[in-house]
Amino acid sequence: MLFIAVTARPIVQFKLSDIGEGIMEVTVKEWYVKEGDKVSQFDSICEVQSDKASVTITSRYDGVIRKLYYDVDSIALVGKPLVDIETDGGQAESPQEDVVETPAVSQEEHTHQEIKGHKTQATPAVRRLAMENNIKLSEVVGTGKDGRILKEDILNFIAKQTGAILPPAPFQEIRPPPPAAAAPLTPSAKATPPSVPIPVIPKPVFTGKDHTEPIKGFQKAMVKTMSAALKIPHFGYKDEVDLSQLVRLRSELKGLTESRGVKLSYMPFFIKAASLALLHFPILNSSLDENCTSITYKAAHNIGLAMDTSQGLLVPNVKNIQMLSVFEIAVELNRLQILGASGQLGTSDLTGGTFTLSNIGSIGGTYAKPVILPPEVAIGALGKIQVLPRFNHKDEVVKAHIMNVSWSADHRIIDGATMCRFSNLWRSYLENPASMVLDLK
Repeated sequence: MLFIAVTARPIVQFKLSDIGEGIMEVTVKEWYVKEGDKVSQFDSICEVQSDKASVTITSRYDGVIRKLYYDVDSIALVGKPLVDIETDGGQAESPQEDVVETPAVSQEEHTHQEIKGHKTQATPAVRRLAMENNIKLSEVVGTGKDGRILKEDILNFIAKQTGAILPPAPFQEIRPPPPAAAAPLTPSAKATPPSVPIPVIPKPVFTGKDHTEPIKGFQKAMVKTMSAALKIPHFGYKDEVDLSQLVRLRSELKGLTESRGVKLSYMPFFIKAASLALLHFPILNSSLDENCTSITYKAAHNIGLAMDTSQGLLVPNVKNIQMLSVFEIAVELNRLQILGASGQLGTSDLTGGTFTLSNIGSIGGTYAKPVILPPEVAIGALGKIQVLPRFNHKDEVVKAHIMNVSWSADHRIIDGATMCRFSNLWRSYLENPASMVLDLK
């Protein structure tokens, strides 16, 4: 009689290791696998989000997923298991490094998937929809750019398979009451109609319900940061800048930068002018210790740009502006804006800032009272550019491109005269952009 020995394959608990910055918990934003899926080393397992950045968790093992410990939007704790992986037993375990974290990458890099030697492009949300419906992406024809598979392509594929028509599911929170049945008229009522008809207006019935959500992720970080910021005595200063010459210069350079694949906005000029002015006023690029006993002057100009994203207010920063050209700043801003739009900004992009500009004009504001982001000591809010009448040097009324700026500074170490002189120098670079050439390095 022949006996075959069957050796059970070991199951490894795949834990969430320390991802730095003192982070102890994260929110699971999306699973890229499900129970029973085969994974290889460096395959994406899930995406998690802390109060600082989004991080993609990748596998250390070859094996089969046997258990997912969290649902989407659940809180995962550092040091606790994320998934169970059944391995082949030949892989050494390393308790000091159970998880490989990779900073989130751009959408174009992150959404490629190899299927049977053919590169299929789809977002994580589309891959998840296909996985839930047991659909192979290689069988779906993508109608997006460069053959990218869209959500609509998956839904149409499902409809063709089932012969179903997918109707929209509108959300209705307020509904009118059913019309009241008309009462029969008596003979006297028929003979004597009312002299003043009174209209009957049905009252809508409100069916919505309140709901409570926990504060987490980037919103939790914003609560913490703003609570600390409001302990700072803010000093405000406002001015206007004539950008007429800069508007003409950008118009001349726009076609050249687009031929290089880079979109040129006004922001690279604003940021570079700020860096040039900070060289003369380094106190605005400093930080104050918690006990207010020492000032640290930062050598690098890591200037942040406040972004309004689907995840809330995020402030990534461009590193070492003092060493970059206007074009190089534009390249870096393009990268940060793409990552911000796709929710893929990494920890390195969101930390280490020394000075911040907030472009409220992109939404439509003119003046603001910006709040300093500690440990920084100054911030500027840029209003929208307006075409307004102004007098030229001949006392003639001309059209001018005017932008308002609102500064806030830490009044414990920055006085009004310093803030005013910094603003005047920054404004002079923008009103006469040719002067920036003299100070560029």
